[in-house]
Amino acid sequence: MTTVNLTRATIDDAIGDEGITLIDWWADWCGPCRQFAPTYEAASEQHPDITFGKIDTQAEQALASAAQVSSIPTIMAFRDGVLVFSQAGALPAPALEQVIQAVRDLDMDEVREKLAARQATADEGAGAQA
Repeated sequence: MTTVNLTRATIDDAIGDEGITLIDWWADWCGPCRQFAPTYEAASEQHPDITFGKIDTQAEQALASAAQVSSIPTIMAFRDGVLVFSQAGALPAPALEQVIQAVRDLDMDEVREKLAARQATADEGAGAQA
C-alpha cells in the first residue's frame, strides 16, 4: 500500500477505523520531512495492513494546530481510533519498524482501561475545583 493524503475531511475516517493508522505530518519546505519520505513510503509497502497517511501542515494548518503539531516531521500512530504514539522528528527505518511493532503488540483492552482510569481521575479533579 502506498501513502494516502489526509485532510480535515478524511482524517476522522482514517483514524476511526479499526486497525493501525500512521500519520506523517510534513511540509514541502521541510528538509527532514523530504528525507524521511522515502523511509515512510518503503514502510507503507512493507505493511499493507496498515494505513499510512500524510498530512501537509501548510495546506492543513488548522488541522495541524488542532492536533498540537508544533514540529515537523511528526509521526503519530493510532490503533482502533486511539492515539498511542506521537513523536516529532524523522525516524530512521529501524526505529520506524520498532514503532510499528510496538503498536501491533499493544493490548488495546489494557490501553482503554488506562485511558478510562485517567479520564476518571481528571473528572474527579475537575469536580473538586467546581
